[in-house]
Order: sequence, then structure tokens, then C-alpha cells
Amino acid sequence: MSPVPHALAVDADSHVLEPADLWETYLEPEYRDRAIRITEVNGVEQLVMGGQVVLAGTLAGLGGVHVERSRLFSGTMRYTDGCPPASYDPAARLALYDDWGVAAGVVFPTVGILPFPCDDTALASAYCRAYNTWLAEFSAEAEGRILPIAHLNLADVDEAARELDRCLALGFKGVFVAPEPVNGIRPGNPHFDPLWDRCAEAGVPACLHVVVRFGGAGVPFEPWLLAGSGMVFAFALGAPGQIVPALASMVLDGVFDRVPSLKVLCVEAGCGWAAHLMDRLDEKHELLSFMQGPLRRRPSEYLRENVWYVAEPGERSIGAMLDLVGEDRILWGSDFPHIDSTLDAPSLIRESVRALSPARQAAVLGTNAAALFGI
Repeated sequence: MSPVPHALAVDADSHVLEPADLWETYLEPEYRDRAIRITEVNGVEQLVMGGQVVLAGTLAGLGGVHVERSRLFSGTMRYTDGCPPASYDPAARLALYDDWGVAAGVVFPTVGILPFPCDDTALASAYCRAYNTWLAEFSAEAEGRILPIAHLNLADVDEAARELDRCLALGFKGVFVAPEPVNGIRPGNPHFDPLWDRCAEAGVPACLHVVVRFGGAGVPFEPWLLAGSGMVFAFALGAPGQIVPALASMVLDGVFDRVPSLKVLCVEAGCGWAAHLMDRLDEKHELLSFMQGPLRRRPSEYLRENVWYVAEPGERSIGAMLDLVGEDRILWGSDFPHIDSTLDAPSLIRESVRALSPARQAAVLGTNAAALFGI
């Protein structure tokens, strides 16, 4: 089947590469001496947060979509070398969208999805406020084509709720949620319900987005990496390995019983696992719910009615997921400008849906995202 001409296209997963001086510029004065910053020691770049080095020598690899990948780790490239103009300049981003034939794109952080290695909750919240203020400016002149996602410090639910209200007033379209426990508290715990209630009231999705972690809960396959499995293994399996447990927690912990209109978007892990998770949770919950606690509905019903999934551009299971999960549940994302993304993403997704009906092509390419994000 031929592609739908001029079909609305919305990129549901892209990123900025934050300017190196963002936090020094936008952080409140009392926190500025502990701003996130890039320093250089003996010719090696270091990303510093809260006075601690969290990444060194490979900062160009935070981006790099436009660079031959092996060069990113040659030791000669800097953070800015991995940053194409569209990753930090809104005019260049719109030009990229025009070149891609994309109407709009959802924007997540990059440096902001690294861990904040500090116990200072106030400082972490200040980091989020500074980023959100910058992102609001980045998005402001784009006439609704750059869709900002709020970064909140979930370690302080009250402050996160206040910041969410500020972001909603600025036109933000969703909330970034790291797919892991926060201080030992699962995302499905009622502790976070005030945030989920606010998202539901505003009609914006909580976006479970893959995070960059080098240990702990964010790396479910850490023993394999320590045994030498390598970064292809990590990139391929780490994403669903983060998203699936977080989403299963929210379902089995009853979030959607307590907040029935909450929308959750699963980002950067593909969509092909969704039907498998439905079947798996339904079977085990039917047999073992006495060990977990009752739900008002089968787990698969929440996964079909409260959750959306972002397909990889070259994914082959999109048609099957439309059958099994729902025609309005599948979106696509480029992951621009990260090292494991490609500038051919829009062409790849159009090719991936070419065999689908015109209505299904249009849904995946853009109308599902437009409905979810209210654009």
C-alpha cells in the first residue's frame, strides 16, 4: 500500500541538548555556585552536578546523530561537537521539522535524564525549574510545533506539583517520569497520586521515558554489563528493561483504579512488548492476585485504555500492536539527536507503516499523537 500523501506527522520522542551554561544562567542565585556545568581537567571534559562528576570524557556521545559514531569516543570531540544546531536552536529545529515533513515534535531533556547525584532535594528541584524555564523559552517562538515536557523532581512531591502547575501555565504538554523507584518508592505507590491527579485533571500524559543510569534501579541488566555484555546489549535491552517494570508497577499497584483518567506514554522502548505484557499480567494476576491485591479490571484493560506506546521508526510489529493494543495507542519517535538515533527516522517510520491502511498510517504518523497531546 502506498503512503498517505501529506499525512500529519508528529515526532513523539525527541530531545534537546542543553546549552552548557543553562544552569549557570537560569538557576536561582542561591544555587548558582552548584550549577550543573561542563568543566575540563587535563583536556578531558567533565559533566558536574552538585559538585560531583557524573560523566567524563564521552560527553559528545550524549548527542552525535550527525557524526560518525566511532568518532564520538575518540577523545578528541567535545560536548558541543555532538550537538547539531537543531538540538539547541529552536529555529534550526523548525527547519529540521520542515525538512522531515513533521508538523510538531515532543521534546525531552538530555542532561536532565542523567542522575542528580546529590541528597539536596531543594537543589534538585532548582535544577528542574531552571531547565523548565529555559525550555519554555526554547518552545515559545515555535507556534505550537515544539511540545515541551516538564522535568520535575519527584523526590519532593509537593514542590513537583507546584512546578507542574507553573509548567502547565506555560503550555507544557506532559511530564517526564523516570521509570524507576524514587527513594525506594514505586511510581505506582499512592505517594505520587497528587501528581497523577494533577496530570489527569490537566489532560496531559505522564511520560515514562528511558533514563541514562550507570548503576542501581535504572540498569536492570547491570550484572550482564559487568560481565562484559557491551553497550549494544545495554542500548537494546536496557530501554524495555526500564519501562516494562515501571508500567507493570503502576498497573498492579492500582494507579489506574485510583486515577482512572490518567494517561501514561511509554517512550523510547518500542511498542512490540505491549501485547506480551498484557497477556503475561492477565495470566499471573488471575492466578496469583491473592498475593498482589485485587484490581477492578484485568491488567490488559488498563494497558489498552490508559497507556500509549512510542514505536521505533523501523519497528516491524506496529501493525500487530494496532490489532492487539488498539489503533489509537501507537505513536512514533525519532529520539533525535541521540547517538542511537538516525536522521532517516521519518523515512523509516513511513516505510514501516506503508503496508497499513491509510487510516492506520495516519494514526501512527500523527493523529494519535495530536489527540494525546491536544494539538
